[in-house]
Amino acid sequence: MQIRRIAGALGAEISGVDLSAGLSRTQAAEIRAALLEHLVIFLRDQPLGPQQFADFATAMGEPIEYPFVKGIAGFPTIIEVKKLEDERVNFGGIWHSDTTYLEEPPMGSMLLSREVPPYGGDTLFANQQLAYEALSATMQRLLDGLTGISSSAKADVSRTREDRIRTDGKDSKAEVYIAEHPVVRTHPETGRKGLYVNVAHTVGIKGMRDEESAPLLDFLFAHQVKPEFTCRFAWTPNAIAFWDNRSAQHNPVNDYHGFRRVMHRITLKGDRPR
Repeated sequence: MQIRRIAGALGAEISGVDLSAGLSRTQAAEIRAALLEHLVIFLRDQPLGPQQFADFATAMGEPIEYPFVKGIAGFPTIIEVKKLEDERVNFGGIWHSDTTYLEEPPMGSMLLSREVPPYGGDTLFANQQLAYEALSATMQRLLDGLTGISSSAKADVSRTREDRIRTDGKDSKAEVYIAEHPVVRTHPETGRKGLYVNVAHTVGIKGMRDEESAPLLDFLFAHQVKPEFTCRFAWTPNAIAFWDNRSAQHNPVNDYHGFRRVMHRITLKGDRPR
């Protein structure tokens, strides 16, 4: 197994592994360790069927269902993340950490590329631990102990789900989820602190009026995705991206209108942020 960093902030490509053959315990542990170190890892040339993809996810954690979109046939924890030729808005097309509006947001998420456009459709990732560490000590003290409020109904991100809910939505009426989590989260495995607010889901700060919290949040939303905290992944067919949702944000770039992009996604169970 070879591990190659792709940027200074986060991200590494792993080669020399054939996931279709299954993973030994040693290989699984090495991949999991790489995730903790680099926050997002990439594996190319992995032509996996749904069961093989699910097996990889199970080796990394506990797959769970996504709240709004039903899974593919026979695999309720694998959803299609797609943008079709006639669609203009891409699923999740805004900087975010996945489903922070849940009481227990996911530990991580993974995407497997099924169809990629001839150009565009890259995904950006941002290191939230570096973003926190770059703040002044005074700002860090201000943020420590604050609680952010997340909602699944924030308008900008709700719009990015509309096409998928229309075609692949669950039969039940969409529920609005709201949760409260620390503005600064301590990683449960590494102990590093990182920002845990995001422009897609964070709607306020507990105990503050909107006019008080909005300027602070606006500053954080801009700060946490500065270029020096990011990496960019250019998709190829049968590639996997697996990111630590507790310490990294992501943003799929919507620059391939007129072309189809289809991914399979699995979300892994997490714990309550502290």
